[in-house]
Amino acid sequence: MRQQCNMVYLYALIICLCSTSQVVVAFSLQRSPPTQTSKFSLQYPLTQVVSDIDDTLKSSGGVQVAGVNLGGIDVQYNRGDFYPGVFQFMWEISSYSVTMNQRYYDEHMITNDGKIKLSPPKVAVLTARAEEFKAALEIKDESKLAQAFRNVGESSKINPTKDWGVGPVLYGSVSEWIIQDRKGLRKFNNFERLLQQDPSGQIMKYVYVGDTGEMDQEAGETMLREYPEVVSAVFLHVVSSNIEDISSGLSIPPPMLINGRPLVFFRTYVGAAAKACSLGLLEGDGLMRVINEAEKQLKTTGVPESSSKWRDLESDMEYAYKVLNKLY
Repeated sequence: MRQQCNMVYLYALIICLCSTSQVVVAFSLQRSPPTQTSKFSLQYPLTQVVSDIDDTLKSSGGVQVAGVNLGGIDVQYNRGDFYPGVFQFMWEISSYSVTMNQRYYDEHMITNDGKIKLSPPKVAVLTARAEEFKAALEIKDESKLAQAFRNVGESSKINPTKDWGVGPVLYGSVSEWIIQDRKGLRKFNNFERLLQQDPSGQIMKYVYVGDTGEMDQEAGETMLREYPEVVSAVFLHVVSSNIEDISSGLSIPPPMLINGRPLVFFRTYVGAAAKACSLGLLEGDGLMRVINEAEKQLKTTGVPESSSKWRDLESDMEYAYKVLNKLY
């Protein structure tokens, strides 16, 4: 009886906290092929970014209730803070295949006017957040998270669209919030559900973006082992619950190859974009846009120059410029 009461108390606390946090509204899982492609075969499959939420899009702040992490472990950023450049990075990955198709059709003049209409696929979300609390977690289109995605697509000079943003959201359960080891398997199973939108892999390829705090590496490695033909790469944001380790500089694990597909680790989204550029998942211009957006975000939020956030960003910027120098 005491254990049941403790669980009820924990659930109540989670609902209370989640009702004030920024999370993604659920969308129905359905086939979403690119617009107006029935007359043409795609030269390059479109890329859909598949993302975690906490410690990937925004910081969990390392908040715990009764010893249970509420979404993640990162203590470098405050709870709810968006990571600098994250939305621009996901836009560039999503948009690049559209650009490549457009160039191909422009070069070969396949359509009457030399143009086709393609939209970058929306970002799919695999989250450990509990399905049981979806009513409390649901947000509106005007939420900061939804707006941040939408604004990048609308304001882009490349492939601008009002339709890009958050796509299907596949949840975890209460048991996986409490029993951490189940999270990786649940996210992988949800990814298999996502594949139902294009089981042939002819329209969609996938790039998974997660973090090192909540079994995302297990999920990502399994994706690469089981579906290397459709998963182009896995990116994992390196986070920590130890502020001293963050202040002294976290070590970044070396990249891995699984079935010939890359799994790479990064500290900032500039670093992620530089590695994506090296892998041919975005162009140098896209990398520069991620650099500019990440730097702008730290400046506009008034982050002190002595902060570890600037140190991490500047380190990755140095690496990114080396990548750009090799391209040009």
